[in-house]
Amino acid sequence: MIVKTPIKVRYQETDQMGVVYHANYLIWFEIGRTAFIEELGFQYNDMEKEGIVSPVVHADMSFKHPIRYGQDAFVETWIQSYNGIRTVYGYNILDDQGEVAVSGQTEHVIVKKDNFRPLSLKKKFPHWHHAYQQALEDQD
Repeated sequence: MIVKTPIKVRYQETDQMGVVYHANYLIWFEIGRTAFIEELGFQYNDMEKEGIVSPVVHADMSFKHPIRYGQDAFVETWIQSYNGIRTVYGYNILDDQGEVAVSGQTEHVIVKKDNFRPLSLKKKFPHWHHAYQQALEDQD
């Protein structure tokens, strides 16, 4: 399962060279991840209402070519791996020609917001667990 989300490049996201500043791609990853979760039928804020958050514990990005102000872009998001505790999301940022400009991944766990103690997504949110497993199976 891959979810494709449109991104409108805003002027404030660019640097002096007129290209998207590299840190903004992490924000675009988050936009894609949120859309992916919503496509599965869930809302991240429902998790937060229970005092649970899902921090990024690792991130990687590879830059192929720049995206410039005025271009349309898209973020493709999928689950790269999932083991019941850790979720790795994969991303491609596509330019307006459909070419991969940036690729990357972020790794997440869920934790209690008040003490950052890790939890099992499988145990705490079994419906999410099942949906993530199904999304992985649909990719194969």
